[in-house]
Amino acid sequence: MDAILEGSVNRYSNRVHVNAQLIQGGSDTHLWAESYDRDLRDVSSVQRDLAETIARQVGVTASASSSQPEQRINPEAHDAYLLGRYYWFLGQTEKCKKSFQRAIDLQPDYAAAWSGLADAYLVSGVSGEAPAEAVMPTGEADALKAVQLDDSSPEAHNSLAAAYYFYRWDWQAADRESTRAIELNPSFAEAHHLRSYVLFTLNRNDEAVKEQRKSTELDPFARPWALPYALMRAHQYGAALEEGLMRSKAQPTDPTLHAALMNAYLLNGMEKEAAQEWETTLLLKSQKESAVAVHNAFQEGGFKAALEWDLQNMKKMAAKEYVPPLQFAYDYARLGRKDEALQYLELAFKEHQPYLVH
Repeated sequence: MDAILEGSVNRYSNRVHVNAQLIQGGSDTHLWAESYDRDLRDVSSVQRDLAETIARQVGVTASASSSQPEQRINPEAHDAYLLGRYYWFLGQTEKCKKSFQRAIDLQPDYAAAWSGLADAYLVSGVSGEAPAEAVMPTGEADALKAVQLDDSSPEAHNSLAAAYYFYRWDWQAADRESTRAIELNPSFAEAHHLRSYVLFTLNRNDEAVKEQRKSTELDPFARPWALPYALMRAHQYGAALEEGLMRSKAQPTDPTLHAALMNAYLLNGMEKEAAQEWETTLLLKSQKESAVAVHNAFQEGGFKAALEWDLQNMKKMAAKEYVPPLQFAYDYARLGRKDEALQYLELAFKEHQPYLVH
């Protein structure tokens, strides 16, 4: 029997009110309805009760609950955790670190908050905000702490998979942990996204694209750039460009999506369009002077001239802040300057730069 679960959740201070109803899909027949009022700290019991009741209605057996005792969540800690995730998806790493740390301060045994803090430290190394060895060990330790606190948490296993993948470069351990995260929550979009990365590194490209499609279907607005990049990694350059253009209609102001389009155009041999997307990316990041510089360089000498400007600009930046050597390697490689590209690739390897996994 195919059925649809509909409902609503309302919060009043530290109380939560849940309305749920089960409807038969084919005939639109109303099968069951129930309301629940609980303390917010006991919200996990509502999920359990819903699962067991619906299972009885449709005549199946609900999955056995974890042998681990249910955890009561401090509402303030949960609010801080949700705020941290909000900042996580905005890419505001320092703010999300503070929010996750506040959640931990309020409730030290809150596994999801430790997982969030792990993600924040790991992503700062992956993105190049900080040298890997300065932040990745902390991220790994926090992920291990999350799993220790709650082995049934998909977020915790996903964070540990990220640590094994980006920091330890241990593909088998990352494969195991990412698989476990999805087993615990098949609808966890972030877990499917990370699993796609792991599968690409294991040279299972078709499966990797499939996992990223699943992640994008589950949460289409979280990472609009992810599926275009997955298609690029699979050497499906035309499909990557088509996907990026389609998603840019829905999210035209997302700079990461325009950066993906820049790369897709470049891989399709469309340098003029790639330069335009580069300009758009910089403008959306409020870097108007850099956008003008890229425009002028391209007008004077094409895409290679724009890359030469980018190299000089990064060298100026590197005198003031950390710039990942892999960024230099990309530009030198695109310019065909192989010796310099290899020099910076060796430096990136020496620094154990996480993005080398790709």
